[in-house]
Amino acid sequence: MLKILIMSLVSVGTVAFDAIETPFGKTDKIIGGACTYISLAASFFEKGAKIISVVGGDFPQKTLDMFSEKGINTEGLQIVKDGKTFFWSGKYHLDMNTRDTIDTQLNVLETFDPVVPNSYQDCDYLMLGNLTPAVQLSVIERLQNKPKLIVLDTMNFWMEIALDDLKKVIRKIDVLTINDEEARLLTGESSLVKASKQILNMGPKTLIIKKGEHGALLFQEDKIFHAPALPLEEVFDPTGAGDTFAGGFIGYLAAANDHSWETMKKAIIVGSALASFTVEKFGIERLEEISLSDIKNRVNEFSKLSSFKFEDQDLDFIS
Repeated sequence: MLKILIMSLVSVGTVAFDAIETPFGKTDKIIGGACTYISLAASFFEKGAKIISVVGGDFPQKTLDMFSEKGINTEGLQIVKDGKTFFWSGKYHLDMNTRDTIDTQLNVLETFDPVVPNSYQDCDYLMLGNLTPAVQLSVIERLQNKPKLIVLDTMNFWMEIALDDLKKVIRKIDVLTINDEEARLLTGESSLVKASKQILNMGPKTLIIKKGEHGALLFQEDKIFHAPALPLEEVFDPTGAGDTFAGGFIGYLAAANDHSWETMKKAIIVGSALASFTVEKFGIERLEEISLSDIKNRVNEFSKLSSFKFEDQDLDFIS
């Protein structure tokens, strides 16, 4: 059984409003944002997880109260009373892998200058959620001591408009998590194995390539591990699945206080398990409902997908 240790985990990213339409339904304005999903996922393992973000005066107090109930430290969450919270609206296609952005309103995010409170300076594990590379870099530089592990999540948008800044961040991190299309865009390689080697030469010691319904790949030097995706009867809303994955991944590592290869393999399964809950309902609804017991059961389901023995004699009948 995983023993919960007192490590300091800090997550940086958006706390936002989303309006989402999928082939299975439509929402009005709901709670979203990378930092929201990351911190909620991490909170199952790391009590006292800390967030750095910004919201406007329109952000609901009941959500702030929910963060507190989950043990999430919001001292680094700036509230701009006369401002409006970042808002994103999107519509998913039938395959649930592609989406169209309907509206993006940066609002208070446009002038966001992250503040790292003194109580965050003991940061052991830092999760840089999807934000401008310049903001991500500023958080690293404002920490007095380098964390034990820095994980970066980014996207194709920053590769296209801020590649130089992004590469500066990549040089300072330990783990990069991107999807397969982003890995190819970043390197120009069609082969993910070749792309992984090129990315690992950029600075990070570990690379995670997410492949959606096909699982995720973990790369480190000459080692590769494939985590399967759990086949689900229904995928209701994929928004935040990648952020949930990242939060579960780093939350597990922080609780274990270990980021060895074997522990990372377990963490990637835990992250995948949590992400599989997120997609079952809109927004953060499932993350608010589930318990650690639910997560353990889901992890066991993942284990069954790839747990088998194959002995040499199993091929003996082939001549």
